[in-house]
Amino acid sequence: MPQLSPFAKFGDMGEIRTPAKVKIIVGILAKDAEAVESVRRILKAKFGEEDLNLEPFPFTFTNYYKEEIGDAPVRAFFSYEQLVERETIVDIKLWTNNIELEIAKENGTPGLRPVNLDPGYMTLGQFFLATTKDQRQRVYMQRGIFVEPTLYFQNGHFHAFDWTYRDYQSEHYIKYLEEVRKRLAYQHSTGRPYRLRGQAKDDNHEGRESRPTELGMTEPNGWDLSEAKGQRRQP
Repeated sequence: MPQLSPFAKFGDMGEIRTPAKVKIIVGILAKDAEAVESVRRILKAKFGEEDLNLEPFPFTFTNYYKEEIGDAPVRAFFSYEQLVERETIVDIKLWTNNIELEIAKENGTPGLRPVNLDPGYMTLGQFFLATTKDQRQRVYMQRGIFVEPTLYFQNGHFHAFDWTYRDYQSEHYIKYLEEVRKRLAYQHSTGRPYRLRGQAKDDNHEGRESRPTELGMTEPNGWDLSEAKGQRRQP
C-alpha cells in the first residue's frame, strides 16, 4: 500500500492565480477648484479615460494641511476606466509624489505641497490607500511604498476599520466609492467600461445598475448625478 503524505488530510494545495485587475482612484486636496482642474489634466494624461468623479467640495475634517494648502482646501476624487495590476500602485504612488514636488517647485514653495495626491486602488472586496509611512495595519510593497486596507465591502456596503481616516468613514466618500465599485463589477463581468453599458445584446447588467446618489458626482460627459438622496445603511 502506498504511503500517504502526512499533509494529505488537508487536501490539495491551493492553485496560484493572478488576481483580478483593480481600479485606480486618486484623491486630490488643493486650495481651490482651479488647482484641482490643473492637476486633473495631468492625471488624465497618465491614466486615460475618467470613469466617475467626485467634484471639488470643502475639506473640513482636519487642519493638518493648513500650512501647505491654506485655510479652506477642497477635496475631489477621480477614478479611471483602465484597470491595472495591483502591484502598479508602487509606481503610481512614486509618480504622484514626484508630481507634488514639481507643482511645489513651480509654485515657488519647495518643501510645501500646494496639492496633495492620494492614490489608491479598489478590488471588489476592499479599498486600499498607498502611503510612504509604516504602521501596524500597513503592508509593505516595495521601494518605500506601503498599502493600507482602508475600507472593506460587506453586505452591500463599504465599512471602515478601526484605523480608517475619519474622512474616509464619511457617508459622502463611501457613497462615491460604492458607485465606483459598481463600475468595477461591471467591467469584471462584461470586459467593457461602464460608459458602454447597454451597447451589447448580451449585456445582462442593463437596467439593473442604480444611478449615483450623492451631490457632486459626475461622469466625464458632465451628467449631473445628484438627484437621488438615499441613505447608506449602518453596518
